[in-house]
Amino acid sequence: MVEPSAEASVQSSVQASVEDEQPAEQLDRPLPEGVRRRVVGLAADALGGLPPADLPPSLRPYAKFTPARRAKYAGTALAAALEAEPVFRLRIADRLRLGQPDLVKALEAGQVPGAAEPLDVAAAAYLLRSRGWTRLVAEAGEQVERAGAEDAAAEAARLVEKLQEELTATRTAARADLDRQRAEAEGTRKELETLRKKLRGLESDTRRAQAETRKVQAELTSAAAAAAVERGAAESENRRLKHRVAELETALEAGRRSAREGRSVEDMRLRLLLDTVLQSAQGLQRELALPVTQLHPADLVDAVVPGSASPHDVARRGLAEDDPALLDQLLAIPQVHLVVDGYNVTKTGYPTLPLEQQRLRLLGGLAMLAQRTQAEVTCVFDGQDLDVPVIMAPPRGVRVRFSRTGQTADELIRQLVRAEPQGRPVVVVSADREVADGVRKAGARPVASVLLLNRLARS
Repeated sequence: MVEPSAEASVQSSVQASVEDEQPAEQLDRPLPEGVRRRVVGLAADALGGLPPADLPPSLRPYAKFTPARRAKYAGTALAAALEAEPVFRLRIADRLRLGQPDLVKALEAGQVPGAAEPLDVAAAAYLLRSRGWTRLVAEAGEQVERAGAEDAAAEAARLVEKLQEELTATRTAARADLDRQRAEAEGTRKELETLRKKLRGLESDTRRAQAETRKVQAELTSAAAAAAVERGAAESENRRLKHRVAELETALEAGRRSAREGRSVEDMRLRLLLDTVLQSAQGLQRELALPVTQLHPADLVDAVVPGSASPHDVARRGLAEDDPALLDQLLAIPQVHLVVDGYNVTKTGYPTLPLEQQRLRLLGGLAMLAQRTQAEVTCVFDGQDLDVPVIMAPPRGVRVRFSRTGQTADELIRQLVRAEPQGRPVVVVSADREVADGVRKAGARPVASVLLLNRLARS
C-alpha cells in the first residue's frame, strides 16, 4: 500500500499531469491487439491497489477479483476506462512508474531502451502519453504484426513441409497398395482359373454320375420286372402250396376221425410215432437244460426306462364295451400282452391329480391286475415334454416306458405292437381313436380306457 503522503503526492502529480497533458497526438487506427492485451494486463494488476473511490463506476464490481479474472471478465471495461478516463489512466501509469521506473524514465526522456520488450514499451508509452507515444505504439504494433507474420510464415512453411512429407508417404503407401492390389488381383485371377478347372472337372463328374444314374435306373427297372415275374411265380406256388395244405389238412382231419373211431391201425401207429417224437423233444430239452426264455419283444423296443387291442377271435359273449368282465376274458388268453396308454387313462379317470400322483395311482392298480392275471403288462407315458428324468421304481410285474424326445406315446405304443410276433394276443388300452385304428391294423385288440378304469375300480 502507498503511504498517505506518497498517495497525496501521486494525486497531485496525476492532477498536474492531466492539466499539462496536450491531446495533440492521437492514434490513427485502433490500438494493436498485442498492445491492448498488455495494457489491460497492467491495468488489471494495478486495479487492486487503488481505492474504490478512485475507480470508475464501471470497474468497481471487479475490484475484488484476482488480476487474471479482471483481465478475463473486465478486459473491455478496463480498455474503455483507460481511453475515456485520463485520471484513471494516469493512476495506472503512476503504478507502472513505481513498478518499472527505468523504463518510464527512459520514455519520459525520449529514449527507448534497446533490450526492452516492444509490447512493454508500447503499453508504457500508451499509459504515459509521453512525446511520440503514438509512434512507439504503432511501431510496437508493426513489430508484433511482423513477428506474427514471420511466425505464421514459419508455421506455414513447417506445415507445408509436413504436408509434403505426408504426401510423399501417402504416395509411397498408394504405390505399395497398388502393387499389393495388383498381386492380389493376379492371385485372384489364378485362383479363378483353378476354380474354373475344378468346375469343368465337377461338370464332367456330374455327367458321368448322371450316366451312371441312368444305368442304375435301367437296372432297377429290369430288376423290378424280374421281381414282378418272380412274385407272380411265388404267388402261383403259394396258391399251389395252400391247395396242398388244404388237402393235407383234410387228410389229417380224416386221419384224426379214423383214430378217434379206432378203425385204422396205421393211424394208431402214426399217433404213437408222434407221441414218441414229442417225448423225445421234451427229453432233449431236459437233457440240454434249456431255460425258459425271459426276454420279450417289448423289452427290445428303444424307449426311456422310468406302452389296445386283444386278439379278434375272443368271444364277447354279449358283453358291453365298458364291462370289466370283457377285460377279464381278454387277459385270460395265454401269453397275452396288455399295453396301456398311461396319460390317456389317468386323464380320463382322475385328471385333477398332479401327473406324478396320476402315474402312481395307475401303476398301483396295474400291479395288482398283473399279479392276479399273470399277464405281461407294459404302461407307456408321454416323455417328450419332460425337463428332467423321472426317478421312480416300477411296481412288480409292470414294465414302465417313457417315449423319447421327439416321439409321442402313441408312436411308442405302435412300435411295441409291431415288435410282437404275428399271432400273439396284444390288448391296447387307449381312448384315442387314432391309436385304436393303428393298433387294430397291426393285429392288436383296442379297448377303451374306461374299461380298464372300471376293472381297476372293481378291484
